[in-house]
Amino acid sequence: MAKNVIIGQSGGPTAVINSSLAGVYKAACSLGADKVYGMKYGIEGLLKEELIELNVLLDDRMSIELLKRTPSSYLGSCRYKLPDPDTDSTPFVKLFTLFDKYDICAVFYIGGNDSMDTIAKLSRYGDRVGSSVRFIGVPKTIDNDLCLTDHTPGYGSAAKYIATILKEVIRDSSVYDIRSVTVAEIMGRHAGWLAGAACLAGGDDSEGPDLILLPEVPFDQDKFLAKVDALQRVKPNVIIAASEGVKTADGTYLCDLVSTAGQLDAFGHKAVLSGTSRYLSELIHDKLNCKSRAIEFSTLQRCASHLASRTDVNEAYAVGGAAAAAAFAGESGRMIALERISSYPYQCIAKSVDVQQVANLEKKVPLDWITPDGMQVTAAFEEYARPLILDEVTPVYVNGTPRHIRL
Repeated sequence: MAKNVIIGQSGGPTAVINSSLAGVYKAACSLGADKVYGMKYGIEGLLKEELIELNVLLDDRMSIELLKRTPSSYLGSCRYKLPDPDTDSTPFVKLFTLFDKYDICAVFYIGGNDSMDTIAKLSRYGDRVGSSVRFIGVPKTIDNDLCLTDHTPGYGSAAKYIATILKEVIRDSSVYDIRSVTVAEIMGRHAGWLAGAACLAGGDDSEGPDLILLPEVPFDQDKFLAKVDALQRVKPNVIIAASEGVKTADGTYLCDLVSTAGQLDAFGHKAVLSGTSRYLSELIHDKLNCKSRAIEFSTLQRCASHLASRTDVNEAYAVGGAAAAAAFAGESGRMIALERISSYPYQCIAKSVDVQQVANLEKKVPLDWITPDGMQVTAAFEEYARPLILDEVTPVYVNGTPRHIRL
């Protein structure tokens, strides 16, 4: 029986995606894998036979610890969409030939919705041709929009960054005693989990954002301006957190009202969503005649490992280990999910679910977690998200900056 395994990373990176890589690697080694290969640049790189031996690169404890504290994707990433094998089996024939060549018994793919699509297709094709290779998806996305899991590794750290930076922005906005509005643009194409995390900036020392705009609720310009105007009558500095994916009732992205570049990635998603905060800021300035500024948190939300949540790092490592355990137990066509079994105290366990029920689907914020006016989240959202940002991981500092590991 083949004893080697291979791991790939795909899609947008997170602050903890490498912690999942470390978890798969360590568990696979302890379960008896002879060699643990890594795909350079995901499935796209594997098709070019670009492999590396992780046993050689991660050969000591410090390498693993640095890996867990290094943001972005150590192996590199891609947004390559495998075709339907019924239409074009060419890449599948090449991939399964490579699995045989390198004696691969299990394939692990760390990623989000589109990555689960890759695992789903590979496992279906493997069943069709009678392959013994096992395919396991390892969840990763700051968007937190994967189905059948309480949350996804990567979300907690991004939420912690958003809450932390927004608190600092709130302090900054209070310097001058003049009417002003600050609009912070937060990632999230179709689901508002990241923008909702802005509520975590609230507490005894901060009121948090005054408004939170989510993609789940259509944007109503008149109601929005009336709300901002009313807020300005009672407080000088108004803070708005807006998802980049906010749309009007007819489905138009607010960012497209600023820029209509409209590029699409390989999976048909808009490649660039930027401009929502600028649109809202200009709208407020023009209609309400007050000072307004736009801030884009941009890619900082997914790469700020210096603000990573320890809960997130530990869970990312755990799902990686659970993925290896599932494969060596004979499972295939599965994704590792997190199941919350207790909120007080917070506790999650890892389990495997059918990847076919995850691929290409999106989990959105429940409407009953959004206030009736559609411009704020409820206490239920905070109760859900707060445990995911708890505790910290200290980077390994060298000469005053964090030390990272790279290929």
